[in-house]
Amino acid sequence: MTTTSATAAATAESGSSGLQAVLLDMDGTLVDTEDFWWQAESSLLAGYGHRLDESDRARVVGGPMTRVVDYLIDSTGVPLTAAELSLMISQRFTELLADGVPLMPGAERLLTELAAHGVPTALVSASHRHDIDLVLRTLGADRFAFTVAGDEVARTKPHPDPYLIAAARLGAEPSRCVVIEDSPTGILAAEAAGCQVIAVPSVAHIEAVPGRTVLESLEQVDLALLRALVPPRV
Repeated sequence: MTTTSATAAATAESGSSGLQAVLLDMDGTLVDTEDFWWQAESSLLAGYGHRLDESDRARVVGGPMTRVVDYLIDSTGVPLTAAELSLMISQRFTELLADGVPLMPGAERLLTELAAHGVPTALVSASHRHDIDLVLRTLGADRFAFTVAGDEVARTKPHPDPYLIAAARLGAEPSRCVVIEDSPTGILAAEAAGCQVIAVPSVAHIEAVPGRTVLESLEQVDLALLRALVPPRV
């Protein structure tokens, strides 16, 4: 887990009864990297004679890498070990990131608004540290109090651990944190942690259910909405 010097002191106010923190996923939520992952995965499998389709894409979106690799090996029978395929996908993904990565619509404005109002914010991703650090060159590490990587926790998404860890480090109650996610895997993790959830689907369809806000774009997310999801206790 990495903490940036500029925002390391950002913590939830003790006793605050409203919104205490915003926890954000990375791939497909803040940055448009889901296509990069898909290109890496599908092009590698194509080299072994396996053509992946949109049903496969829906199964691999949101990681973590261990789950993605296990699925790809089981479904295609490609003659590679999990470690070999994981390394190959990561290397191909890194190559695709060489020229930077586009931000999702609304991401720049939202992060700027959160920073301007001093809202404690953390990046919580199933991606590995190396990949997160590459993306942060575009996204900006100083926008977050810290970042949590999938290879830095014992159990990553869909387990609640990453979000529980992030809330604890910010001194926040999980129920007073809003998580913004794009994939079913991440949403399961956030809801299991007891956080409020805004889903902005990128690839896989997300159902709107009680306690979950589903929107079409980050352009619909602002501080007023985030605060409305965690009203002060009476």
